[in-house]
Amino acid sequence: MSEDILLTQVADPMGAAIYDYHRTGCADTLIVHSSMFEDDEIPVETLFRGFDDMPQVEQKALEMAQGRILDVGAAAGCHSLALQQMGKESVAIDISPLSVMVMKERGVNASAVNFYDEGFNESFDTILMLMNGTGIIGNLDNIPSFFSRLRRLLNPGGCVLIASSDLRYLFEEEDGSLMIDLADDYYGQIDYQMQYKNVLGEPFDWLYVDFNTLSYYAEESGLKAELLYEGEHYDFLARVICP
Repeated sequence: MSEDILLTQVADPMGAAIYDYHRTGCADTLIVHSSMFEDDEIPVETLFRGFDDMPQVEQKALEMAQGRILDVGAAAGCHSLALQQMGKESVAIDISPLSVMVMKERGVNASAVNFYDEGFNESFDTILMLMNGTGIIGNLDNIPSFFSRLRRLLNPGGCVLIASSDLRYLFEEEDGSLMIDLADDYYGQIDYQMQYKNVLGEPFDWLYVDFNTLSYYAEESGLKAELLYEGEHYDFLARVICP
């Protein structure tokens, strides 16, 4: 987890896709490569969705957010815009200057900031980490420093509303048993690389984590995790509370 990295335009495929869609109303395919799975695609228009088109896990998080809110990895700013429409105060951050430029043009209070940048030392009552917000942790080894960073950004009594998915369903047999090699890395650690047109991003690690593992590390860091919602596809929303 590098605390000083912002993306450049030559290595920012998602930002380029967001910029194209914002300016023209359409975009080419945003492709997600992985050494572990076949290529996938992200429909760029979904990054501009309104509240009514958001999945229930996101709607619930936005309704629960209160006080001064930090929207982490805000992309095109759909969550911050929904919060503003609710009359709530939101600050959006993203490592993509292109995405931040689009958000500002859409009326979002946004800054090009890396979540791990120690120079970013504002304080918040709610931190939103949606669309698999645990992804920016990268791998399990980084969880303690991730929670330490959260504690420094949260006001006393504040909380993080964080979404993730348990990928165990990828390893389930018909009888419900799991085909997981315990000697391997944690099964939710994925490598990704994004591409948009001729813009190829750098490879990066992304973490999907099950709630029990998230809760364990939260308690180890002096925090408390609560399971708020479970979806039909092993996705969930959790609240991590700072005492």
